[in-house]
Amino acid sequence: MNAHIEMEHEDVLRVKIEVLRREHRDLDEAILALQNSGHPDQLRIVRLKKQKLYLKDEISRIEDKLIPDILA
Repeated sequence: MNAHIEMEHEDVLRVKIEVLRREHRDLDEAILALQNSGHPDQLRIVRLKKQKLYLKDEISRIEDKLIPDILA
């Protein structure tokens, strides 16, 4: 029974990763659009880049939970 619960947990993590990746791509597009605008708002671009970095770190943390540490 525990294996069934753990499998559901892994599925939830995989879905969360996909959502975060989609948000990461959306931020890429938003940053590019701001950079290509006539008067880019540098402060907003920096904030979006920080948010993008946070998402990347969160994706990595979740992936680490899904991928077992071989050396452990």
